[in-house]
Amino acid sequence: MTLTGKNFIAGEWSGNTNNGFTATNASTNEAMTTTFADATETEIEQAVTAANSAFISYSQLSSTKRAHFLRTVGEQIVALGDELVDIASAETGLPAMRIQGERGRTVGQLNLFADLLESGEYQGVFDQADNERQPMPKPDTRLGYLPLGVVGVFAASNFPLAFSTAGGDTASALAAGCPVIMKAHAAHPGTAELVGRAIGKAITLCGINAGVFSLIQGKNYAISSQIVTHPLVKAIGFTGSERVGMILQQQINQRAEPIPFYGELGSVNPQFILTNKLKEDAEQIAQALVASLMMAQGQFCTSPGIWAVIDNKESDSTVECFIDTAISAIENTEAGVMLTSGIAASYKAAVNEWQAIDGVTLVAQGQQSSTEHLCSAALFSTSFATFEKHTVLHEEVFGASALIVRCADDDEMMQLVASLKGNLTASIHGLDSDLKQAQAVAQFLAHKVGRLIYNQMPTGVEVCASMNHGGPFPASTNIRSTSVGSEAIKRFQRPICYQNMPQELLPLILRNT
Repeated sequence: MTLTGKNFIAGEWSGNTNNGFTATNASTNEAMTTTFADATETEIEQAVTAANSAFISYSQLSSTKRAHFLRTVGEQIVALGDELVDIASAETGLPAMRIQGERGRTVGQLNLFADLLESGEYQGVFDQADNERQPMPKPDTRLGYLPLGVVGVFAASNFPLAFSTAGGDTASALAAGCPVIMKAHAAHPGTAELVGRAIGKAITLCGINAGVFSLIQGKNYAISSQIVTHPLVKAIGFTGSERVGMILQQQINQRAEPIPFYGELGSVNPQFILTNKLKEDAEQIAQALVASLMMAQGQFCTSPGIWAVIDNKESDSTVECFIDTAISAIENTEAGVMLTSGIAASYKAAVNEWQAIDGVTLVAQGQQSSTEHLCSAALFSTSFATFEKHTVLHEEVFGASALIVRCADDDEMMQLVASLKGNLTASIHGLDSDLKQAQAVAQFLAHKVGRLIYNQMPTGVEVCASMNHGGPFPASTNIRSTSVGSEAIKRFQRPICYQNMPQELLPLILRNT
């Protein structure tokens, strides 16, 4: 299938590729052949206007028809076959098996929302009238949910399928009844075009207004600004860096009508290894942490970046065993492909910055490579006093880098919890004999994370009704939302109460029948 390199604007391919940009083969660091167009201001205006025009008809589709559309999108993604896997692997450097698994998750998310729509999961709340109530009769009130309108979605660099063109933000917005303007990530534009084609075909097959979805390509930062500040755009879903996320947030705050900004910006996902667990399983837990860290070369939003242990006279030998095992495991890791050369450069700069900090020791590094775009894993160690002093150590390093923080006692471990920023996840590793210590840590750590884990690694997010993938800032910009699971749809809806309304004026889902 030949790529056009163009934008997909409400059912039509549009754009001038003469002066566009090319993707890079992440494994070879060489430019790929297709040139992609930077969307123009006019094209973005056309996309948003078409989406707004499609909003009324699409938002009024029955749950059954919306569910059928979501399933059809999934079927068309599967129908792309190996070509989708091949181009996504080339653009990201991620292995084919990882892309295949991510494709399954993407289709699974679409089907999850379809299942929920069909089962009536998102029905309203009914409070019947009581004319006999004193001193005043009680009115009939019914709580329903309205889609917000046009949603702008920004694709993630590290998940070319599950958090990109037809990923969780798009799936939940479409399920809510909202048209989507998708800003593709410049690192995997070919993948975005193929998935955009699948969505376009599903729109045609289901007879839906073509304005319900547009795919915007481009490296021009003005594109993002135009999307988030457009008066017809009513919400934004974003996965990316804290720096870019805060720029977009500031632009949204300056709008005449501020809108919800659901940004996932960064997380260090701290791991707390408790005293008896360390004594009993020092080698096993070290190996498991390194294996989790090395998944996708550390380019997971849930990668374990901080490992906290208590290091005193009583635990000295077990801490050394833990660190020695981690060192051995890290030193055996090969240099790996990063998603982009820019991410590789940022990772190396952060590693160098940490090495220069007094009191921080680089205890292990993975195998080196002379190839510029490959990166080696790095394991650092420091005391809590140094960690507390240098706030740069609290920041996420996007890549296979972790910091062991040695606390003198339980009090210092609790101070470490208090000093943390918001995170997507944190894990407590303990035995039954550690439960008293675990209780103290968990009580306060719960206020720092969106998902608290016991005796498991943070990497991997289950797509289900009980999942929360969010957390206090900077893990996310809206502490009450999740970007994964059935609750994600609520980001793109608002509640509305209908009081004493005739049946004919109520939405179908709120009528007595």
